[in-house]
Amino acid sequence: MAIPIAILDCDLLLHGRGHKTLDRFDLDSVPDNLLLTQFGFPREFILYLVEILREALCRRTQRSRAISPEVQVLAALGFYTSGSFQTSMGDTIGISQASMSRCVSNVTRALVEKAPMFITLNRDPSSTEQSFQEFQRVAGFPGVLGVLDCVQVTIKAPNSEDSSYVNKKGFHSVGCQLVCDARGLLLSAETHWPGGLRDTEVLERSALQKHLQDAEEGWLLGDRRYPLRKWLMTPMDCPESPEELQYNLAHTATHEIVDRTFRAIQTRFRCLDGTKGYLQYSPERSSSILLACCVLHNASLQSGLDAWTLERTDPLEQPETLEQRPEDRDSRAEELRKDLILKHFS
Repeated sequence: MAIPIAILDCDLLLHGRGHKTLDRFDLDSVPDNLLLTQFGFPREFILYLVEILREALCRRTQRSRAISPEVQVLAALGFYTSGSFQTSMGDTIGISQASMSRCVSNVTRALVEKAPMFITLNRDPSSTEQSFQEFQRVAGFPGVLGVLDCVQVTIKAPNSEDSSYVNKKGFHSVGCQLVCDARGLLLSAETHWPGGLRDTEVLERSALQKHLQDAEEGWLLGDRRYPLRKWLMTPMDCPESPEELQYNLAHTATHEIVDRTFRAIQTRFRCLDGTKGYLQYSPERSSSILLACCVLHNASLQSGLDAWTLERTDPLEQPETLEQRPEDRDSRAEELRKDLILKHFS
């Protein structure tokens, strides 16, 4: 059923007739509770999005009866947060399916263009020290720059015979390598990886590794699917002392932040929630939608919204332990972890 604020004329969309024009849609007339329930965000944040995306959205719709940036943003937010097919959300807003699709595409591209503005891993001394302090308050783990994970988002099977998107569980997905800080703010989001790649392969090919492999101070935390490196601390496989056990406990409690963050993102942006279905798009477009949702997550957090308000409470999946070959071991990293355990967890 169409909501009463959506006065957009389908006859106008199809034939260009009538007195109502799409650029006169009045966002101020929409009740606050309706914005939250239908589009997932409060008025102030939606108006902020409209302003930062206005130039890009107007540039893409330079037609005599272009859909306004306000309507485009609402259409995209409705799709991202509802998990509904575009026909359903388009009916809710009052625009055609073709218009809905264009709105989602336009807003997604505009948000992806803004990704460097909202998702960045700063390594300047003040940012590094702040990160160390915030993470150490979580569980006493020192020197943490961020927590790392690679997650899967279900997509439809590509049209081509491309098996690289079939993950280890047997369904098609894109892989997203995430790093976040202690507040749940994303510091890095690489969303374009085929789901069939192992987490270690994604890391080896990623811009993140190139950015951090020469780090002189601090490290990321990764689970047992990752190799131990001097810039990437992983759990002890078989802790043999109270100190090693304490290290693992602090590691787990700190690393859990990235799992909580992605669960919250999936809950807020239900188009990414595999329990609701899968993204009905190509891997490339699905990756762009995923990155757009990551940008929205950071933008909302930076605007004062809680990162984990909508967090699901699903039990965490236990990661498989990496089968590491002897030649892949990093003796310098092993010494660094040993010194870390003795100095901070004894």
